[in-house]
Amino acid sequence: MKSRFTPRSLKTFQRRLLGWFRAHHRDLPWRASRDPYRVWIAEIMLQQTRIAAALPYYHRFLKKFPTVESLARAPQEEVLRLWSGLGYYSRARNLHRAAKEIVARHDGDFPRTLDAALALPGIGRYTAAAVLSIAYDVPLAVLDGNVARVLARLGAVRGDLREPRRWRRLEDTADTLLARDKSGDWNQALMELGETICTPQTPRCGECPVSRWCRARARNLTREIPAPRRKRAPVKIRIAAAILRDPRGRTILVRDPGAHDDVLFSRMWQFPAVEVAREPKPELAKHLGEILNLDAASLDLEALPAARHGVTFRNITLLPFLARVQSLPKRARTRVLPLGDLSRLPVSSATHKIAAAALLP
Repeated sequence: MKSRFTPRSLKTFQRRLLGWFRAHHRDLPWRASRDPYRVWIAEIMLQQTRIAAALPYYHRFLKKFPTVESLARAPQEEVLRLWSGLGYYSRARNLHRAAKEIVARHDGDFPRTLDAALALPGIGRYTAAAVLSIAYDVPLAVLDGNVARVLARLGAVRGDLREPRRWRRLEDTADTLLARDKSGDWNQALMELGETICTPQTPRCGECPVSRWCRARARNLTREIPAPRRKRAPVKIRIAAAILRDPRGRTILVRDPGAHDDVLFSRMWQFPAVEVAREPKPELAKHLGEILNLDAASLDLEALPAARHGVTFRNITLLPFLARVQSLPKRARTRVLPLGDLSRLPVSSATHKIAAAALLP
């Protein structure tokens, strides 16, 4: 890629892409200013998440926590509650920890150096480069999946782009092409191009402002580059969950590591649940006896409609059961609340799906 550009042609390439970005960029809320706090929140939310899905969370989160100080002061449970449904909850936990460090060690300002940014919880090379370049115009090139796809097609780079040697080659290319006097706009332009024009399946090459430099297009390889990533074989999992309901319509949530808690329920409040092998009802009843000291023989578990749930390579079937009880058990690490008020606590989308089965008319 380096040998393809003279200083003059590189300037032309950069001017074409930056001009396209100025004319066609989407009006996204974090682009309204270069506030590093807002840019940082957006970059964390957009990890593994589409823009359309992240937008309502972004607005609610910034309304509740308009400054890094307000985020640092908040209880972690409140941060997780605002994040509920967005997934990948380690992002929210790291965001909260990083906010505390920014207030304590950086006087409330997102650090301006790469090393200091990388020292924050949840900040990797891409996120640090994105925030520093967009907020402060630090000349750092970003490389994420969208940018890697653009660069791979420009250079007709075959093979698995995530292979370490190949990824380092793309990092070198990104650094070579960087418009250093406009690094924030440049990085956003490359990301925008990958998200809207140079898409994975059907790139719109006729609308691309830099298609004349694209080797993949010239060689009719845009559908072959990048090579498909090898996917891990799917794993089928069945999770049985108990919705205990008292005469007042209240239920109980637990901190229960019995059902792939780190992955499925993300160490947040959940219904008592367990992965089942063969017979969901007796296996769930046994689990309730173990964690809540309930008499399994006395429980009348009524099967509710199952729900599907996906987490990475896991194909999960949620099997909710309703048990009407006269009183809810009193145990440590439990919370009692009306079944329709789960949004008061941080819960995962899987927990919401289980609750929905009991709330059906």
